Amino acid sequence: MSLKKKEIEHIAQLARIELTDREKVKFTEQLTEILAWIDQLNEVSTEEIGFGLPGDLTNVLREDEILPFSNVNFLTDAWPDAQDGHLKVKGVK
Repeated sequence: MSLKKKEIEHIAQLARIELTDREKVKFTEQLTEILAWIDQLNEVSTEEIGFGLPGDLTNVLREDEILPFSNVNFLTDAWPDAQDGHLKVKGVK
C-alpha cells in the first residue's frame, strides 16, 4: 500500500502537527514501508498458534470490601489545600 501526500497531510492534521514538504516526503516513504511490512505480517497464518496463558492459570478475584479509614488527618495535613476535613481542588472548566 502506497500512501499519497494528501493522506500524510490528513494524518498530520489529525495528530495536530505541522510538517514541512521535506518531512511529508520522508514520512510518506517511512509509513509506506511500515504498511508494507504489516501487509507481509498479515500473510502469515496464525490459526495454529495458541494465545492463552501457559498451563491452567486463572485470574483470582476477590469481592470488594468497604473498610473504615480513620486517618483522615494524615491526608488533609499532606494536601496542599484542605478546609474543614475536605480536600480542595481546582475547578474544572
